[in-house]
Amino acid sequence: MTTTRALITPGGTAPAPGPRTLKRRTVTIIQAAFLIAIALVSLIPVLAIFIGTFQDGNEVIRNGISFSIDFSELSFDNYVMLFTDSGNYFRWFFNTFVLTIVQVVGTLIISAFVAYGFAMYEFRGKSLGFILVIILMTIPFEMLMLPLYVQVNDLQAADQYWIVVLPFLAQAVTIFFFRQYFLGVPKEILEAGRMDGLTEFGIFFRLIIPITKPAFAAMAILNGMTIWNNFLWPLLVLRSPEKFLLPIGLNTLLTPYGNNYELLIIGSFFSLIPILILFLAFQRFFVEGMTAGAVKG
Repeated sequence: MTTTRALITPGGTAPAPGPRTLKRRTVTIIQAAFLIAIALVSLIPVLAIFIGTFQDGNEVIRNGISFSIDFSELSFDNYVMLFTDSGNYFRWFFNTFVLTIVQVVGTLIISAFVAYGFAMYEFRGKSLGFILVIILMTIPFEMLMLPLYVQVNDLQAADQYWIVVLPFLAQAVTIFFFRQYFLGVPKEILEAGRMDGLTEFGIFFRLIIPITKPAFAAMAILNGMTIWNNFLWPLLVLRSPEKFLLPIGLNTLLTPYGNNYELLIIGSFFSLIPILILFLAFQRFFVEGMTAGAVKG
C-alpha cells in the first residue's frame, strides 16, 4: 500500500488540489448555496410582514405586500398605536407567554417521566403501553376534540386556563422521542446512582437530565412553537376576551363590522419574537438532540 503525501514545490507553493478535493469542494459549495437559498426563501415572509408594519394596513391588504417600497409612505404610526392604543393585545401576549412556559415545562417533565419508565424499567404491560403511545401519535386532535369538549362541559371547567393545559401534558410524540433518546443512556448510570444512595427521582434529575439536555432543548423548541400557535382548543374552551390567547385575540381583529389590519399585521410580527428567541437560546442543542433522538434504539 502506498501513501500519498502532500509535497511542497521548491518555490514554496502547494501542488494543485486533486480531482477528489475539487469534487468535495464543489459539492460543499453547492450544498451551501442550496441551504442559503432555502433560508432566504423562508425569510421572505418575515421580511414582508416587517415591511408591512410600517405601512397602512388597509393598503397592504388591498394591494398586497410589495418589495417595491415607497419610503415616503412608511411611518411608525403602527408602532405608536401598538404601545398606546392596542386594547387587550399585551394582555393576550402575556396570557400566551405564561401559558406556554407552564405547558412546555409540564409537558417536558411528564413526558420525560413516562418515556424514562418505558426506556429504563421492565414491568408488566410495558410493550402494550408503548404500542398505545404509538397509536395515539396517529390519531389527529380533531377526532379527540368533541369528546374532550363534552367532558369540559360536564365538568363545567370552560373558560379556565388549566383545562387548556391539562389534556396535553403527556404528548405522545414527545414521549416517543424521549424514549428513543433514553435508550442510548447506559443503564450502568442508574446502578451507580443507586449505589451512591440516590433515589429514583434523584437519579433522574441529577444524572439523567444533565446528559440529555439536547433532547430537552429540541422538545422545548418544538412544543413551544406548537403551544404558542395553538388556536383550536383554546378557541373552544375560553370564553372571556381578557383570557384569550394571542392567536384567538388576533383573529378577533377581523370582524364583519370592521377590521383592524394595522394591529393584526404588527401584532403578528411581534408574536414571532418569542419563538425566535426560544430557537436562538437552544439552537446549539437542537440539531444534536434531533439527530441523536432519531438514531437511538
